[in-house]
Amino acid sequence: MILRQAQHRLTIATRGRGLVEFTRDARAFLDSSRLQLGQMTVFCRHTSASLLIQENADPSVCEDLQAFFDRIAPEGQGLYRHENEGPDDMPAHLRAALTPLSLVIPFADGELLLGPWQGLYLFEHRRAPHRREVVLHAVGE
Repeated sequence: MILRQAQHRLTIATRGRGLVEFTRDARAFLDSSRLQLGQMTVFCRHTSASLLIQENADPSVCEDLQAFFDRIAPEGQGLYRHENEGPDDMPAHLRAALTPLSLVIPFADGELLLGPWQGLYLFEHRRAPHRREVVLHAVGE
C-alpha cells in the first residue's frame, strides 16, 4: 500500500464573531485529491479563532454556542491584563484555548465520514471581520 497526500490552504472570510460552515469546501478538496480511504486533518492557523464539528441542521445551535462562550469568556474593561488589541482580544484567546485548533476526520469511498447532521465550522472569536486560513491535509490511498 502506498499512501498519498494532498494539502490545501482554505481562506475563510468571517463577518465577525460567530461560526462559518466550510463542510462543502472540505468535501470539494477531498474530491479533487482523488483519495478514497484515509483521514483529513483540518488545522486553524490563528490564536483567536478555532474549529468545531457541530450540528448544521438548526442555526440556533450556533447561536446558543456563541451565547455560551459570551458567558464563560466575557468582554469587559479591566477583566484581563492583556488588552493590547481591544476588549475582545483576550476573550477570543480564551475561547480558542477551550476549543480545538485541529480536527481529524476519517474518510472512506472518497467521502468524509461525518454524521448526517455534522458540519465543519470555523469559530471566529473576534468582533471584527477577518480572513482566516485553514489548512486541509488528507493522507490515504
